Amino acid sequence: MEKILNIQGMTCAACAKAVERASLKVKGVTEVNLNFAVEKLYVNYDENLTSINEIISAIEKAGYVAIEEKESKEIIIKIGGMTCAACSKAVERAVKKLAGVMKAEVNIATEKLAAEYDPSKVRLSMIKEAIKKAGYTPIDDEDMKVDSDKERKDNEVKAIFKNFIISASFTLPLVIIAMGHMLGMPLPKIIDHMKHPLNFALIQLILVIPAVIAGRRFYNVGFKTLLKGSPNMDSLIAIGTSAALLYGLFAIYEISRGNMEYAKDLYFESAATIITLILLGKYLEAKTKGKTSETIKKLISLAPKAARIIQDGKEIEIPIDEVEVGDIIIVRPGEKIPVDGIVIEGITSIDESMLTGESIPVEKKSGDKVVGASINKNGMIKFKATKVGKDTALSQIIKLVEGAQSSKAPIARLADIISGYFVPIVIAIALISGAAWYFAGKGSIFSLTIFISVLVIACPCALGLATPTAIMVGSGKGAENGVLIKSGAALEMAHRITTIVFDKTGTITEGKPRVTDIISLGFEEMDILRYCASCEKASEHPLGEAIVKEAEKRNLNLFDVKDFLAIPGHGIKATVNDRNIVLGNKKLLRDMKIDIKEVEDKLDSLAREGKTPMIIAIDNKVSGIIAVADVVKENSKKAIIKLQEMGIEVAMITGDNKNTAVAIARDVGINRVFAEVLPQDKASYVKKLQDEGKKVAMVGDGINDAVALAQADVGIAIGSGTDVAIESADIILMRSDILDVVTAILLSKATIKNIKQNLFWAFGYNTLGIPVAAGVLTLFGGPRLNPMIAAAAMSFSSVSVLLNALRLKKFKSVV
Repeated sequence: MEKILNIQGMTCAACAKAVERASLKVKGVTEVNLNFAVEKLYVNYDENLTSINEIISAIEKAGYVAIEEKESKEIIIKIGGMTCAACSKAVERAVKKLAGVMKAEVNIATEKLAAEYDPSKVRLSMIKEAIKKAGYTPIDDEDMKVDSDKERKDNEVKAIFKNFIISASFTLPLVIIAMGHMLGMPLPKIIDHMKHPLNFALIQLILVIPAVIAGRRFYNVGFKTLLKGSPNMDSLIAIGTSAALLYGLFAIYEISRGNMEYAKDLYFESAATIITLILLGKYLEAKTKGKTSETIKKLISLAPKAARIIQDGKEIEIPIDEVEVGDIIIVRPGEKIPVDGIVIEGITSIDESMLTGESIPVEKKSGDKVVGASINKNGMIKFKATKVGKDTALSQIIKLVEGAQSSKAPIARLADIISGYFVPIVIAIALISGAAWYFAGKGSIFSLTIFISVLVIACPCALGLATPTAIMVGSGKGAENGVLIKSGAALEMAHRITTIVFDKTGTITEGKPRVTDIISLGFEEMDILRYCASCEKASEHPLGEAIVKEAEKRNLNLFDVKDFLAIPGHGIKATVNDRNIVLGNKKLLRDMKIDIKEVEDKLDSLAREGKTPMIIAIDNKVSGIIAVADVVKENSKKAIIKLQEMGIEVAMITGDNKNTAVAIARDVGINRVFAEVLPQDKASYVKKLQDEGKKVAMVGDGINDAVALAQADVGIAIGSGTDVAIESADIILMRSDILDVVTAILLSKATIKNIKQNLFWAFGYNTLGIPVAAGVLTLFGGPRLNPMIAAAAMSFSSVSVLLNALRLKKFKSVV
């Protein structure tokens, strides 16, 4: 069983590690994966050994809040006609009676119903109908969906900003009072540090209290996690500022006893400034984090809000959430397709660029599939809904992108391991360095400064954000360019690929045979095509289908066929327009005792070009050749050249005969060819390349590629391929253009480069910052680090990592 939990209360990578540890300790939990950037925990567990409630309880005992992400929907409906508590109870009872409604609560003061329901069992319209039957009026204008996760994050950002404003409002005058006299700023005599030191100290205490209250979360979480043995960033801030506050209180006590020199060593302004700067950093971090998931918001915004369906012979407009499989939907020109379905009436062209990236509209007629969120351009159509809600193509894309953004890349493990040990080590360094300076004779003030500076500067936030933010932006950018990357691991591995194996049919080639050559001997070219197509019309062979399509394209009227006989593996015989026709390969014509010497050279030449030639004999005499081939896709050669320029070896694998395979490979510039490979053996060829020490990517589109896609280090599926191939792959190319393989690898390289920059900055910052804070520069006559500067630097480190990740938004596709 897999569940998703929204985790609250985390502030750094150490928190993430603590949540993962707490979850894994629960018997029955097999795998956990926490993404600090999106604050979600993906947990797999055995239902027979544990429950989601036990896992949530374990996380809460570790000092965090876990909320299960539900698939149910929550709605708020404004209700008219209620006058008292009895009315509200009546509405609640009526709604709760519906199967699938889990919660129904009416607030009589606001006249609103908050309901939670299972959309697979009950429709919103049914809830509204139940309200009406109870004698009240649901007011449609006020209906709104509740995105609890987004709402929670928005509220969190607002709360952080509010606390920052409060803290800053009191910190500014506090800093002026505490340090203004050093810059020659006059202070009122009543709080002059020389004349009234106690007043001077007390006013600072009064001003620091609101700042401490604004930063109370650091103390609540910090001390709680510290006591539970899993200290985090909040613990560092809480210990450091508490030390400053306690020393300030001690100084006030000494001043009250007449020891006036303590007025010079108050630390209230440091504590307040640290809280203010960290709140500012947290606010900027939260705002910037929101920008990393903009792709998901863009994808969600593509979906239309309503659909026009036919019900009881009438057209009615309903919310998109109420559309069910089997509903008949009408879409007029310029409107968006609400859900996935199959056209049952009408002809139109549809812009599917949101799905494929292809700007040219696609013609649609009865029997063709349409995709939700694509745009109907010029005709009215009716279609039957086949996939709705979370099953639509758009929803699946959103799910894939969310999954990729929430997964961990192997490179993240290093940061995770370090973050898990980081905070306890920092506390130890702070204690040791503070004690060392004290015993070295520097005094309590200097030692306290060192202790606080080390604690405040050493924030593991930057480490925790380095990888997930880059993966979020990178995978989102991929989705914008038609490259769906299923996991962080795939995104990372793609940059290490040394060899790419392409399936031929449907990947390098179109996968749909076309007529390439018509050679006539004694007949008009159109007549040769007409005779061939007339014969093949009764055949089910894919090569024959290509010939029929070519005749249809040229608007040829076909002859009636008599005495049709298919000879499997060889060709066909028939009587067309009172003529005896034989259409097939060399063997068939030789068996029929028809002389083919005059065309043998041409047949061999066409075969060397990777084409399948068929000879037509009319009345026992060779009259022409028609050649069919699976043509190379437009961008295949360009993609392969670019990959080779990047230093990547390119190979091709196919079940086709060697001559055809070599011809196609030569055409696109591939040197290594595996031909006549059985479907079940494709994976073993990939394994052989891996055994040579190569990192192999497999690109394919068919069911017979699925095992090879799974065997490869990175499996890449063509978006137009089979569901099985797509399911087995790590990366999906929605445009079905192999030039996007280049895009995927370049995106992987850009993302990994970005992650390495982030990790370098995060590690480098702490490697340099902690020794400076510990007073190393002082040993060589340099300055000691002020805790306020340490706080500013710490906040900047996290924001800089996020801003660097956002640079990936500038990545451009090669297509």
